[in-house]
Amino acid sequence: MLIDVHAHFYHDRTPRADWHERNASRLRAGEKVGITVHVASILGSWGRTSPTYFPSPADLEYGNNALLALTREHPALIRGYVTVNPNYTSHALSEIARCLASGMIGIKLAASRRATDPLLDPICEVARDVGVPILHHIWQHRRRDWPGQEASDAAELATLARRHPGVSFILAHIGGGGDWQHSLAAVARVSNIHVDLSGSGVDGGMLEACLEAVGVERLLWGCDLTLDTGWAKLRYLERRLDRDALERVKWRNAARLFPAGAFPSD
Repeated sequence: MLIDVHAHFYHDRTPRADWHERNASRLRAGEKVGITVHVASILGSWGRTSPTYFPSPADLEYGNNALLALTREHPALIRGYVTVNPNYTSHALSEIARCLASGMIGIKLAASRRATDPLLDPICEVARDVGVPILHHIWQHRRRDWPGQEASDAAELATLARRHPGVSFILAHIGGGGDWQHSLAAVARVSNIHVDLSGSGVDGGMLEACLEAVGVERLLWGCDLTLDTGWAKLRYLERRLDRDALERVKWRNAARLFPAGAFPSD
């Protein structure tokens, strides 16, 4: 199996007029790469009617509903993260309950609030109680806030993970740009943080540094928006790791983090 733990799709209210074709092309490309399951999220309206990293409740619901429709259309290929904005606590908790009950298997947090903020605690408590992981968008060592987004980095996610040791966290897109060495140093000794390899960055030495920092047990394969770079990393790992280690990164680690039965059995 090959599980992409960091996938995205679009819907008709996003800025892309070709949204339907982009969704279809991801699935076609995934078939060529050999992806068994895309674990995906939709970030509200992707900035069209509320900021991408600060989506409104209405945009969140519409995006989550669109993703649920995709999981019903492609039940063997797509699983879902419920995307929430922790600034709307009551809405976030109700949306998590609704979407998990409808078959979603994880929680997605964009950069809507710094990872150290207590507003994230109720979401983490729910994740612990129901046994689902949290994929948290991380800027690799970004200390400056930008309009519409908070500047959480790996050090702040590590603080949150230490506060909630019973929750499995996924640090998003180590290859997403920025100082990934800073991120790896911050999470190396925080055992409930897993690192996803997605993002367009394919820097020399990055995969070796990931293996040294967290080992194969805490690495997860994924693509984010660029399947070609995910494929490149996969091909590199195929030549660097033995079969057992490669299987861990490709799917076994993910199968351990997500709820039992979330993926086809081996």
